[in-house]
Amino acid sequence: MKKLFAFCILSVLLFSCVDRKQPKPNTDIPDITTYYLIRHAEKDRTNPDNKNPDLNEKGIARAAIWSKVFQDVKFDEIYSTDYKRTQQTVSAISLQSDVKLTPYSPDHLYSEDFKMRTQGKTVLVVGHSNTTPQFVNKIIEENRYPDMDDNDNGTLYIVTVVGDKTKVQVLVID
Repeated sequence: MKKLFAFCILSVLLFSCVDRKQPKPNTDIPDITTYYLIRHAEKDRTNPDNKNPDLNEKGIARAAIWSKVFQDVKFDEIYSTDYKRTQQTVSAISLQSDVKLTPYSPDHLYSEDFKMRTQGKTVLVVGHSNTTPQFVNKIIEENRYPDMDDNDNGTLYIVTVVGDKTKVQVLVID
């Protein structure tokens, strides 16, 4: 009985000396930032003077396809230029993701401020045949992707940034 009592006392003393603090998280693990970049869906070309046309029927169908493509992606932020065709392309995605659409200027693409605001997040950016590949090029700091063909409304660029490393995947969704 004395041995059991001594063992209990010894156990209490040992456990009271053990540092029971939770281990500190490793802050050396870099954030993972993922950018999904697409061009707006097909626009109405019946009036060549209209600089801000709506989507045509094919574009409305493609916007629905994009919505399905992204249905399981949890976006933290969604950006679109202030044109009807880009906003119509992404509006259903914004609703299903419950993420407010943030406008951006095609004249001010990826910047240090944008990089800091989106670090560690999953972001969708909807642009145009020239701005979408330019945006990718700015992120990867390399002039790799030329302007998209005017009939290309189905290319998806996925740029993953981990620390100072970037990886680009290019998919065509038709």
